[in-house]
Amino acid sequence: MTAPRPYAFGAEPSGARLARIRRSPHFSGDAFVNPPGPVHQPPHGPGWGMLRSQLRKAERIRRRPAAPVPVHPCTLADLAAPPASGLRLTWLGHSSVLAEIDGRRVLFDPVWGERCSPFAFAGPRRMHPVPVPLAELGPLDAVVISHDHYDHLDLPTIRQLLRTDVTFAVPLGVGAHLERWGVPDRRVVELDWHESATLAGLTLTATPARHFCGRAPRNAQRTLWASWVVAGPEHRVFHSGDTGYFPGFADIGHRYGPFDATMIQIGAYSELWADIHMTPEEGLRSHLDLSGGTPAGTLLPIHWGTFNLAQHPWEEPAERTVAAARAHGVRYAVPVPGRPFEPAGPLPTAPWWRAVAAPAPEPRATAAPAPVPVPVREPGTSGGAGIPATGGAPV
Repeated sequence: MTAPRPYAFGAEPSGARLARIRRSPHFSGDAFVNPPGPVHQPPHGPGWGMLRSQLRKAERIRRRPAAPVPVHPCTLADLAAPPASGLRLTWLGHSSVLAEIDGRRVLFDPVWGERCSPFAFAGPRRMHPVPVPLAELGPLDAVVISHDHYDHLDLPTIRQLLRTDVTFAVPLGVGAHLERWGVPDRRVVELDWHESATLAGLTLTATPARHFCGRAPRNAQRTLWASWVVAGPEHRVFHSGDTGYFPGFADIGHRYGPFDATMIQIGAYSELWADIHMTPEEGLRSHLDLSGGTPAGTLLPIHWGTFNLAQHPWEEPAERTVAAARAHGVRYAVPVPGRPFEPAGPLPTAPWWRAVAAPAPEPRATAAPAPVPVPVREPGTSGGAGIPATGGAPV
């Protein structure tokens, strides 16, 4: 007898949903497959390297902020007046972003739960409070989910959204989770890569990404992962979801751009999983690819600052992204969680994270090398430098 699947794990696609998945051109060998891209070889002995990093106290300390993360307590008053430019973004932490675009409101990857985990008592815990209760965020026209990992598809948040009438746009197969959790089928739109749907006057398109899926220990790769394009009558935005760098960003930009703003994953990177998470520099490169090789549009870095999911210092993704953006002349925004901004207007660029980041350890002092004795030739001998006066072999 098969044990019942834990509720938080969601459900595996079946029936007509699974039949549709099997017809996808991106499904092969009973699993979804990634688009081609550079393959990174992990360093030798990855398990030991990660273990050593976890055990070093100085490195563990730097993976969390040393003081409370500043949060802008976003209220309805902040969002009451429509954006003057027609486009406003509010980063709410990690990959959660509210996009107000041409009079409509889209919420990407909402995670209001305390932990990104199937368990309430274990797993990565958020390092700052949510800037605004979900019920006070106001009405939504669409919720977009990039993939089914716990830090992007959050059961406690879905339960709250069930009380509304919002429609969910998700990659193929993710609807099985929502169906198990009680979301009516009429409120779910499932898309394959390069498929589009129109919701509330916006065109939502699922686009490729290099990642994987899964909520259970032994999960078949039968739910798709995606980046997303949302286009209104006047503005277009891109949300990367989770992805490794791959040449397909240029094609996405060519097909669906230009973008007024891109929301790009730049955190939780490691050489151990370089194929499926970008470094800050790769995130900047993807923004340029999406812009046709030009520094057009505004970059909003996401997927950092809220959960400790990798071995790099907490503030490093922001520091490296800012440095890369400045080097390439890219407009960027790094707001505190909850502070709305308009990509066409003045951008929040102050490095607020520096005031709360754990300081880097002082370089360890090393003892000065002992002076090398210089042989002294005794009077009346013929020994040269480095040759003992006795004329024996050097030692």
